[in-house]
Formats: sequence, C-alpha cells, structure tokens
Amino acid sequence: MRNSLCLLLSFSLACTTACTNKLALQASTAKKDVRAVLEEQSICWSRGDLECYMQGYWKSDSLLFIGSRGLTYGWQHTLDNYKRGYPDASAMGQLSFNIKEMRQLSPETMLVVGKWRLNRKVAAGDLEGHFSVIFRKFSDGWRIIADHSS
Repeated sequence: MRNSLCLLLSFSLACTTACTNKLALQASTAKKDVRAVLEEQSICWSRGDLECYMQGYWKSDSLLFIGSRGLTYGWQHTLDNYKRGYPDASAMGQLSFNIKEMRQLSPETMLVVGKWRLNRKVAAGDLEGHFSVIFRKFSDGWRIIADHSS
C-alpha cells in the first residue's frame, strides 16, 4: 500500500512538472513570436511603409487604438490617422521599441508594455512615449487587437 502511494505521488509530480514545463515553453514561444511582430513593425515603419507596419494589427473594424486624439475603432481608420500624422518617411523617422513587460494573459492573449521612440531628422525633432498593447493569437499569427500609445 505504501509503495502504491509513493508511486502515485511520484507519477503526479512528474505529470505536474511536465505540464509546467510545457506551459513555460509555450509562453516563451509566444513572447518570441510577439517580439518578432514588434521588430517587423519597427523595420516597416523605419522604411516609411505604413501598410507593412499595419500588418502587425488585427485587420478588423473592432481594432481599438487609443492615442492623443482619443479612441479610434478599425484597422482602416487607424491607418488613415497614421497617414495624416506621418505624411512621409522623414516625418516618420526611425522607430524603436523598448519592451518593459510582457504578460501572457491566456494562451491566446498577451499584454505588452513599453516605450517607443522616433528618431527624426526633421525640424519637429524626436518623439517618444509609452504604449500598452494587447496581442491575440490568430491562425495566421499574433496581431495587436488594442493599442494605447501616448
């Protein structure tokens, strides 16, 4: 009886460890994938390609963007606002992100908090601020579903 109990406890511990390791690996992979989306966005922005940059966002009318002008709903409206605010590559500058925190909220959602910076050569100068974005995992990869940037 005692051996059976020890065997059962050992088996339970092994299963728990295996599940914990699998979840940690999934979280690590998710963070790597989300970082890759942000890196691609930085590259697209820095070459003046807003349509490419916007591929990191959920292409939906339900996309939520919160910025200095308030709430914007929808992928196309968000792109249109970017085009008005950054009419050419010199106004856009070079984008970099400094990720401060990543929290996996569920297997399909991730919160990312950080700083953004635009290095620009135009007279308006450099810009920087903070952001919090929520990513969701779709069949074609991770996309931003909500963005609060200031």
